[in-house]
Amino acid sequence: MRALRDQQAEWGASVARQANLEALASGNVAVVVTGQQVGLFLGPLYAFYKAASAIAMARAIESESGVRCVPLFWLQSEDHDFEEIRSCKVAGSDGAPVVLSLPDDLDGQGRASVAHRILPPDVTSILEDLSRHLPAGPAADETLALLRKHYRPGAGLVAAFAGAMASVFSDEGLLFLDPRDGRIAELATPVYRRCLDDCTLIEQMLHERSKALAAAGFAEQVAVRDGGALLFHHRDAATGPRVRMLQTQKGAKGVNGSTGAAWRLAGSQDVVGAAEVDRLLAHEPLRFSTSALLRPIVQDTLLPTVGYVGGPGEINYFAQLQPLYAHFDLEPPLLFPRARFRVLDARTRRRLAQLAIAANDVGQSTDQLLPRVAAPSGTNASPARLRETVERQIFPALDALVSAVGAEADPSLQKLAKRTRERVAYRLEHLLARYARGLAEKDTATMQRLQRLQWTLCPDGIPQERFYSWPWLAGQLGVSAARRLVLDHLAAHGPFVTDLQDLEP
Repeated sequence: MRALRDQQAEWGASVARQANLEALASGNVAVVVTGQQVGLFLGPLYAFYKAASAIAMARAIESESGVRCVPLFWLQSEDHDFEEIRSCKVAGSDGAPVVLSLPDDLDGQGRASVAHRILPPDVTSILEDLSRHLPAGPAADETLALLRKHYRPGAGLVAAFAGAMASVFSDEGLLFLDPRDGRIAELATPVYRRCLDDCTLIEQMLHERSKALAAAGFAEQVAVRDGGALLFHHRDAATGPRVRMLQTQKGAKGVNGSTGAAWRLAGSQDVVGAAEVDRLLAHEPLRFSTSALLRPIVQDTLLPTVGYVGGPGEINYFAQLQPLYAHFDLEPPLLFPRARFRVLDARTRRRLAQLAIAANDVGQSTDQLLPRVAAPSGTNASPARLRETVERQIFPALDALVSAVGAEADPSLQKLAKRTRERVAYRLEHLLARYARGLAEKDTATMQRLQRLQWTLCPDGIPQERFYSWPWLAGQLGVSAARRLVLDHLAAHGPFVTDLQDLEP
């Protein structure tokens, strides 16, 4: 509890967060947990939506059960995949997506956990670039002020993320936990120890679970590696490269010269002996970190978790974890899908109306959409008018022909007549579609509207919430307004809705 309390102090003062800390310390409390990698400038929008979902879920559970419930964000600071988190995506002045990125070899740290990465001087110029892409005004000013406060050269990447997210949800009292803390790692040591001791049994249980899921028609979400211990070892120091631990034969000589059960470090022939593992667990537990399948076990060992808010992938891999929860004598948490949102601002809604299409249509390819949006609909030669002509005049004549030929006794003539009708209908539709595409391609305004809609709602064919980063939304509305928009929607519709929901600021 002291570690958690100290960490909250790093993210800034908050009356609501202090109240949640005190409630957690009292012991008679439940926790709704969510978590995410610590992306640049708060990462993709769905990380923001996850945090809001956890807050709304904690409120709903407390209201329905009468048990005090607090939300907590588990910072994925152990992860080493820097490529996944180093970029921020927003829209440029013309609406086209823009990618802003930290250098790809930050501090030359390779596979080090992101907890040990420090923001370089480049972050200042990246923020300046961001300011040029956000729409000028108070909303962008508020967003940039918050980011500049936390994303400073020399600041830790995790601290910057947590500090900014804590500021956003200061009034809601969202708690944050960074597992790359020696005190947290010490508390997790019994789980690490048991994971290593029971490695063979755990692997067997996970393989059996994967087979059972496959037999039921479900794919394995997280690959179970043969001989893997579900733990990573950090070479040389806690800040060193993070390498998966694999079982090896007993009697192998470890890096400390000891003999006994040893662990091979993936990607090399290096091994760590049993005595060295014991020493590190006792004195340097931060030399270990969890895999995706072990992290929930550590989380629910340390916290009174009642529920976990996750994305589709996370919830799917919980299906693999049932035997692990039983093995570690834990009750699995309730699983809640995070809220899924799509922002439809007034300009986007107007463009949709101008093209007479729905937001869901924008996910289709341009070739599919162009025939629908082409059009001077008021002219006699518009695609819509020509289709009406085909439906009113040509198809009835074709049907009459088929009926007349079909009256003949020869079955082959009947089949030929039907196939002819189908081919004519197909060729006519192909002709009209080509005609509509040609009109649309000549219609610059229509093409621009369609392109803007695709950039806004489904850039590169990716859902908006997975593509754009938090500043894209906050820069348009403001930090407080963006938070209120999401939380008010969750309060009005409840946190249990799983369908994609539209936000209309």
